[in-house]
Amino acid sequence: MRQALPETGVSRETGERLAVYLALLTEWNPRINLVAPAGIEEWRVRHVEDSAQLRPLLPERGPFADLGSGAGLPGLVLAAVAGEEWHMVESDQRKCAFLREAARRMGLANVAIHAMRIEAARLPPLRALTARALAPLDRLLPHAHRLLAPDGVAILPKGRSAERELTAAGPTWLMRIERFASRTEPEATILRLSEIRPARD
Repeated sequence: MRQALPETGVSRETGERLAVYLALLTEWNPRINLVAPAGIEEWRVRHVEDSAQLRPLLPERGPFADLGSGAGLPGLVLAAVAGEEWHMVESDQRKCAFLREAARRMGLANVAIHAMRIEAARLPPLRALTARALAPLDRLLPHAHRLLAPDGVAILPKGRSAERELTAAGPTWLMRIERFASRTEPEATILRLSEIRPARD
């Protein structure tokens, strides 16, 4: 059964930062294809609001990381909304250039960009990590197990495949599973996973 997510609001300052982000996305997207083409209002719902709704699922304190950050979704949006220490891990150098410029223009001094593959990333023990449209669950869980602190959580937006991916990962991984209904995509499920460990150590 899926739980409802609490409503989230943002301050005027945060709203201004997110407006800067959307403007930069408009400027950069034709050059490096960060997200599917659309108008700003559609991006606001599909990407910014979709990312910001994860805020209540984060622990109160970081550090946090966004794996395969790409256009900074959800990581840059959450760094603007939630503050705290954020690490963006992205192997595409052009996307890293966008992330650096966006973090600078948004005034996000709490963001570190790691231009490398996830396997090579050496991060502090994380209280939470996110990954959006990156890989199936059975490929994400080894990263979560390695990077999360013992009390850390993985917050993973998933589409219709959520239950299928959980079933596929079941024989190999043990975890505590919480399911939340997305407010922006009716058929999507947001997974919050904790106590992640291999089924056979």
